[in-house]
Amino acid sequence: MVKDRSYGDRGTGYTPRYERKIGRGTRWCKRCAIIEKKHIESDKSGFLASKVGSTGSGTGPANSDRIMRIAKLAKDIDIFQNYIDDVPDIVNSTIDSGNDVLVEGTQGTFLSLYFGNYPFVTSKDVTASAICSDIGLGPKKVDDVIVIFKAFVTRVGEGPFTGELSPEETENRGWAEIGTVTGRTRRAAPFDFTLAKKAIMLNSASSIAITKLDVLYHSARGVTKYEELDSPSKSFIENIEKELKINVSLIGTGPEVYETIDRRVK
Repeated sequence: MVKDRSYGDRGTGYTPRYERKIGRGTRWCKRCAIIEKKHIESDKSGFLASKVGSTGSGTGPANSDRIMRIAKLAKDIDIFQNYIDDVPDIVNSTIDSGNDVLVEGTQGTFLSLYFGNYPFVTSKDVTASAICSDIGLGPKKVDDVIVIFKAFVTRVGEGPFTGELSPEETENRGWAEIGTVTGRTRRAAPFDFTLAKKAIMLNSASSIAITKLDVLYHSARGVTKYEELDSPSKSFIENIEKELKINVSLIGTGPEVYETIDRRVK
């Protein structure tokens, strides 16, 4: 089973992730570009670090080398040979066999190189179409696109941020978070319907997953049935559905996997 790992080797959660039963452990796509020490050093210096607020993982410089056709790929590294595979072949054959494939991207739409607040963005497109392209999956084989929103908005790094709260107000509301890659405190703001509508459009979303409802409404913590939510929690979800004209199918009510309301299950 391949699970909870990027199909690439970068370790940032940047690239799409997928799950499948293959019985051979974690596999990497042979076409993944390799991040080298020089990429990390470049990412931590100059304009990217001082102005854009790069994570310093080396991803951007490595992507740049790939565009210039000078990057090293996983298939060229001897010690990776027992762990690499052809991801497009695996994903498409799995679907053709009647099985399901979950593809997950972990960066927000508005960090997209093309659709975000340039230059305060990541080093590639991260919308649903780009994620599928990354693993060689054509649009006709996609059944559902679930766009994931937190119950409030966060971002790490520089750039415009509508409705941003002060660090003190963020802390008082219990919304303070630390970036998992950078270790920096995330900026926070209330739910933004304008951004949400644009994200739904750019990703052709078929439904919404809301996470961290329990942070907004403590009474929601651990609830697994929608009818057991209190009125304020339900009103928040219903208002999202009314304003965005799309169903909320999944609701996160805590940090554990089982602390989820799945409204697709009757």
